[in-house]
Amino acid sequence: MTRTERSAFLQPWGRPGALVAMLLALLAVASMAGRPAMAELSIDITRGVVEPLPIAIVDFAGAQNNEREYGRDVARVIAANLRRSGLFAPVEPQAFIQREIALDTPPRFADWRVINAEALVHGRVQLLSDGRLQAEFRLWDVFAERQMAGFSYVTDPRNWRRVAHIIADSIYQRITGEDGYFDTRIVYVAESGPRDNRVKRLAIMDQDGENHRFLTDGSELVLTPRFSPSLQEITYLAFRGGRPQVFIYNIDTGRQESIGDFDGLSFAPRFSPDGTQLIMSLSRAGNSDIYAMDVRTRQLRRLTTGASIETSPSFAPDGRQIVFNSDRGGSQQLYVMDADGGNVRRISFGEGRYATPVWSPRGDLIAFTRLHQGRFFIGVMRPDGSGERLLVDGFRVEGPTWAPNGRVLIYFEEEPSRAGGAGRSRLMSIDLTGSNKREVPTPTDASDPAWSPLIP
Repeated sequence: MTRTERSAFLQPWGRPGALVAMLLALLAVASMAGRPAMAELSIDITRGVVEPLPIAIVDFAGAQNNEREYGRDVARVIAANLRRSGLFAPVEPQAFIQREIALDTPPRFADWRVINAEALVHGRVQLLSDGRLQAEFRLWDVFAERQMAGFSYVTDPRNWRRVAHIIADSIYQRITGEDGYFDTRIVYVAESGPRDNRVKRLAIMDQDGENHRFLTDGSELVLTPRFSPSLQEITYLAFRGGRPQVFIYNIDTGRQESIGDFDGLSFAPRFSPDGTQLIMSLSRAGNSDIYAMDVRTRQLRRLTTGASIETSPSFAPDGRQIVFNSDRGGSQQLYVMDADGGNVRRISFGEGRYATPVWSPRGDLIAFTRLHQGRFFIGVMRPDGSGERLLVDGFRVEGPTWAPNGRVLIYFEEEPSRAGGAGRSRLMSIDLTGSNKREVPTPTDASDPAWSPLIP
């Protein structure tokens, strides 16, 4: 099933469980007469750091004032998404020569070449008689003078921001050749209060920081939230009655369910790629090992044995392997094993300690935290341990999580305080190349982020 087909329904965040019909109609791609030798407009993101592509995004047209307001908002969200990716440079609207473009009429390409726009996006917003919102857009290659994409979306007006994210994903995919990641959400731990009495709550938001809401009230300390592949559930660790327990939180209903009262401490649960298992670290009799639990039957299966400490497991996207960190070799390093616990092999050999490994959705890389000589680093390596690259370092940078296309990482960063301890904690994003570092806005301090798959 394609992304377009999967987007047949949109769900407004303010109404958990309610689905609103969304009609997607792929419009015919018009081939305009251009220069025959002109190569198709694209961004080759395999070359590492690239020069951002100049793209003009015109406010979507509308016949009524409220339609024009939606049109302006949609265009601005699209521009903001593409700008944050670091791969696009939206042209400032003040430079536009042609400011209005009829949806079914080709633009005046010469006006856009003059201001060096290589791509052009425009559209139209209408409020239909049944109260729904229709948004249409066109993506043009300015120098080849041809249309590259065009879609129409019909949905509840409350979902206008999701429509903007989906349009931005379409543009990103058409020009880069990779899936976008804008129609996604982030769950994280929202922190407030003094350091010696910290309040930690689960919070969720769109990937750009909008539609923010708290999921828990702060009465219990929460840690390490992770999405299920279905998006409807989050697993996390909470301290209830002074004991850490693993919970599953249903985003639609708000229902929290403990998955069991384990004999020992539990840490860092994650779902398997098919959502049927949780993998976690359990500490029993002073020894920490990796366990897998069947979500339906609640049966536990021990995967590692020995006197060493094994924590932070993460499945490969095909579910066949697990990466984790262990001190079995004398220092905290990264290891990979088969999903049944066999064929364990060490993959990290650098100086310092390695932690919080997480497998890329593409399966080609593993992100991790590394601590060396009092400095924290976020890095990536191949699953066999080769090609290690450190992307960012800081006083404390930790807990990487992948965008669903495997192109961008989000992590949390703590700044040093004037007294020398930990200060402000915030979420940051960085491109796989180590460029385009940006803050992800949150209303409070933030830690332990997890990035959702694309919203179906």
